[in-house]
Amino acid sequence: MPALICGSLAFDNIMTFEGRFADQIMPEQLHILNVSFLVPSLRRDFGGCAGNIAYALQQLGGQPLPMAMVGSDGADYLARMQAQGIDTRHVGQVQDTHTAQCMIMTDRDNNQIAAFHPGAMSLAHQNVITAECGARIAIISPDGRDAMLQHAAQLAQAGIPFVFDPGQGLPMFNGQELLQFIDQASWVTVNDYEGKMLCDRTGLSLEELSHKVRGLVVTLGAEGCEVWEQGVRTLVPAVTPAAVVDPTGCGDAWRAALLYGLEQGWPLAQCAELGNQVGAVKVAHRGPQNYTLEQLRDSLLAA
Repeated sequence: MPALICGSLAFDNIMTFEGRFADQIMPEQLHILNVSFLVPSLRRDFGGCAGNIAYALQQLGGQPLPMAMVGSDGADYLARMQAQGIDTRHVGQVQDTHTAQCMIMTDRDNNQIAAFHPGAMSLAHQNVITAECGARIAIISPDGRDAMLQHAAQLAQAGIPFVFDPGQGLPMFNGQELLQFIDQASWVTVNDYEGKMLCDRTGLSLEELSHKVRGLVVTLGAEGCEVWEQGVRTLVPAVTPAAVVDPTGCGDAWRAALLYGLEQGWPLAQCAELGNQVGAVKVAHRGPQNYTLEQLRDSLLAA
């Protein structure tokens, strides 16, 4: 079942700070914050939510259809996805701007500080969803503000069920806009911080929000995740990774597993279990697209 993945394609510039951010920041001086971090390692990875989700979903045996926008420097990214067998027919390219760029710095406790330049992503609303897009399910992940609003409305009009996962894009929307997304969506996923913001802005509790959709999932990092269905909460335990190397892209790997499970018609809690497994594999590798899911795929095919 093809899955339309609305979100960003970006180049991730990933830096590692060998100390702790907390040791370098004086809380009483936040009003004149002026800090610098020495980062001995630096690498550039293919990233962005749509790219990361498509990468993991393809490895699980799904059929990703990323919908995104790249800039004049995006040819290598398009070629890489095509070499992996990912359908790029819904990826647009503009020549007068850069592909989105993310600068991510991670400390020894896996805390992150990131800066994001949207570039071509700001024009993602130029991609239009119709009922003929070839998708049977979709996800709205972090993207340009206009693109997220328009793509959600277009999916609803086309009758394509979708996951609303605003991620770091959630602060762009007020309570009324968030309620509109939820009314259009079939499922909602957020992390625990985003879940608190979602409740604050909409004025509704997680229990109340779960009555508006087929299911609501709140990821809790190392504590697993909460699955809410019609006011009933189920805790899905975490999976311990072989090593904690790099959290970059872990949430996107989880999203891909969720889509895979939904494509198969699994119960939502089972989708979340797979998400925790895939997230554990990803966090043990550096970079958002530098891991393989061969063993997981084989076990899924054997089931």
